[in-house]
Amino acid sequence: MKKLEIIIRPEKLEDLKDILTECDITGMMVSNIMGFGNQMGYTQQYRGTKYAVNLVSKLRVETVVKDDVVKKVIDKVTERLSSGNVGDGKVFVYPVEEAVRIRTGETGEKAL
Repeated sequence: MKKLEIIIRPEKLEDLKDILTECDITGMMVSNIMGFGNQMGYTQQYRGTKYAVNLVSKLRVETVVKDDVVKKVIDKVTERLSSGNVGDGKVFVYPVEEAVRIRTGETGEKAL
């Protein structure tokens, strides 16, 4: 099993949900986050004064999937969520040792 941590632009959430559904992934956690990478924020003008906005709003979507689904998800995410611009996001992949469904006690991939 692998944990996918997918950082995306907020407006891409519905597209990502569609991708995960197509890949038979039924669970995810979504967090609002702020950060910067190569994009380094942006400047904005308000009432004649320029402001540097150094942190950009993003969403972090986390899900745990079977090993054989990881490549399929990453391929679809990079194909459909890419605008070709800086700040499209990233996908991080982590190994997961065990998963346990609290309600039933199921373990491993059955718990997903």
